Amino acid sequence: MTEPLINQKFALKRIKIFISRMPSLSTTTTKVLQICNSPTTSPNDLSRVISLDPVLTGNVLKLVNSAYYSLRSQVTTLTRAIIMLGLNTIKNLVLSTSILNSIGGKRSFQALHMNDFWTHSVCVGVASKFIARQMNVPTSLHEEYFVAGLLHDLGKIPLNSIFPDAYGHVLRKVDPRQEPLFNVEKELLGIDHSVVGKMIAEKWQLNQALNDAICFHHDSEQVEADSRQMADIVALANIFSNTYRIGSAGDGFADEAGASTLLNNNHLSNSTFTDLHAVVLEEIEKAKAFLQFTK
Repeated sequence: MTEPLINQKFALKRIKIFISRMPSLSTTTTKVLQICNSPTTSPNDLSRVISLDPVLTGNVLKLVNSAYYSLRSQVTTLTRAIIMLGLNTIKNLVLSTSILNSIGGKRSFQALHMNDFWTHSVCVGVASKFIARQMNVPTSLHEEYFVAGLLHDLGKIPLNSIFPDAYGHVLRKVDPRQEPLFNVEKELLGIDHSVVGKMIAEKWQLNQALNDAICFHHDSEQVEADSRQMADIVALANIFSNTYRIGSAGDGFADEAGASTLLNNNHLSNSTFTDLHAVVLEEIEKAKAFLQFTK
C-alpha cells in the first residue's frame, strides 16, 4: 500500500473550505429552476425572469442559434426560443452555462489540461444524450443527460486546483498502473473526485438524478434500481470517451468489463460504442458552443 500524499482529514477540510467559497448559482438561475419546476409555468413566465439578466439572455440566444441546435431559422426573442426548444431544454441550458461560468476559468486548472478536460466532458455529454435517445428516453429529457455528462467530472476541479503537485503525481501514476483514476485518488489523496463532485452538487442543490450521475458514474449500481438510468448512461458515456481517448480528464482506463455489464443491464447492443463513434465527433464540435459562449 502506497503512503498517502496528503492527510485525509486535512484534504477534506481544505476541499470543504474551497467549495464553501465557490460562488452560488445566481439568483436568476435559481429562479429559473423554480419556475421550470412549476406545472403552471408558461414560456412568457420564464422569458420575464431570464430577460432580467442581459448576459444570460445573450448567452441563451447565442446558444439557441448555434450549430448545436441546428434550427432552421434565426431565433431573435427569448419567448420564441423557449417555445421552440421547450422549458426543460432552456432550464438545463441556463443551469449548465451558470455552472460553467462559476468554475470554468483557467485558474481552475493546474495539473489537468483545460482543453482536454472540457473535450472529454463535452464528449461524455454528447454520448450520454445519444445513448439516452437509443434507450427511448423522452426527447424533452435529452438535454438533462447532456448536462449530466458535461458536469460528471466537476469534482476533479477542486482536487487539482487545491493540490496541484499531489494531483499531478496521481495523474502520472494512472496509465502505468492501468487502474481507474478514482482508485489512485483514494489511495494517494484519501478522497476521490466522485465524492467531491457530490459535495459541489449538494452546494448547488442539483436534482437527485444529476447528483447521482456525478457521484456514482464509476459505480452506478450504488443507485437505486428505479432511478439508476441516468447514472448508468453517464457511466457508459464516460467509458466510451476513455476507450476512444476523446479528450482527457486524466483517466485513460478503458473499463471493458464495466462497459459490457452496463450494456447488458440496459439491453443495449455490443455495437453501441461503434455506432456512437460514427456520429459523436461532429456532434462534439457543435456542442463546444456551450464552452465558447460561457467564457
